Amino acid sequence: MSEPGHNGQLKALVERINNLMDNRDEVSSDIRDVFAEAKSSGFDLPALRAIIRAQREDAEKRRNREAMIDIYRGELGID
Repeated sequence: MSEPGHNGQLKALVERINNLMDNRDEVSSDIRDVFAEAKSSGFDLPALRAIIRAQREDAEKRRNREAMIDIYRGELGID
């Protein structure tokens, strides 16, 4: 029967998770700073976010989504 904490495994896992969460917070802060820099340079943030989202998306899914948007726009008479 194993001991509670599995010989330090629980503590190690918690420490790793905390370290990763700290890194995530730092990276999130860095990302906010870059977006602030883009905004101060006059870039449109919603457009920039859309481009970044599209780049990170699977190409086939993106093509399918964009095709559906084109269909919906056509149905609604939006150019």
